Amino acid sequence: MQATTSTPHDVVFLFDCDNTLLDNDHVLADLRGHMMAEFGEENAARYWQIFEDLRGVLGYADYLGALQRYRQEHPRDTRLLLMSSFLIDYPFANRLYPGALDALRHVATRGPTVILSDGDVVFQPRKIARSGLWDEVEGRVLIYIHKELMLDQVMACYPARHYVMVDDKLRILSAMKKAWGDKLTTVFPRQGHYAHDPKEILSNQPADVSIERIGELAEIDIESLLGGKG
Repeated sequence: MQATTSTPHDVVFLFDCDNTLLDNDHVLADLRGHMMAEFGEENAARYWQIFEDLRGVLGYADYLGALQRYRQEHPRDTRLLLMSSFLIDYPFANRLYPGALDALRHVATRGPTVILSDGDVVFQPRKIARSGLWDEVEGRVLIYIHKELMLDQVMACYPARHYVMVDDKLRILSAMKKAWGDKLTTVFPRQGHYAHDPKEILSNQPADVSIERIGELAEIDIESLLGGKG
């Protein structure tokens, strides 16, 4: 859902989903385990090869698209129907990081919270909805292929004098900081494999604020976080 008001807020809080609010590494581990059990090592390896190839082309994770391509190679494998059900019906609410909802509710006392995520148009919205995040932010959800290239639309949908972006990828935070400058405060939760990738850390500028876990955001003084910019 997109905002309809053109009146700028003092501050809008933007949150990534995967490995920021939701432990997507855990989801992937569960999916890998399920595929190994259902399809065997060789077939599971082939699916993940297709998955990575497709991500290289699209620029985002497309689990269902990879499954569809795998199906083209195995048109008689009826187990694929159960695989799609595993993805669609996965209990994503159980994979929210501890304190994720508390963090959203804490900053929401100061300004609107918005989920700003990359992903496909079917599975990613389903993930955000089933995790409870969609309702938590009252439908303020934006999903793009490359969100850092869509900042003009983000500003049009949710105009604000200042923004806070919370994301586990320093690459995204750096790109947004370059575009928005002092209009943006970047927050880097050190969660997930991207946050601990030495190449990612060395090749991107540090965030304005770093925290070890998303739940810490619920304990931060918001005015101190904004530094008088909100």
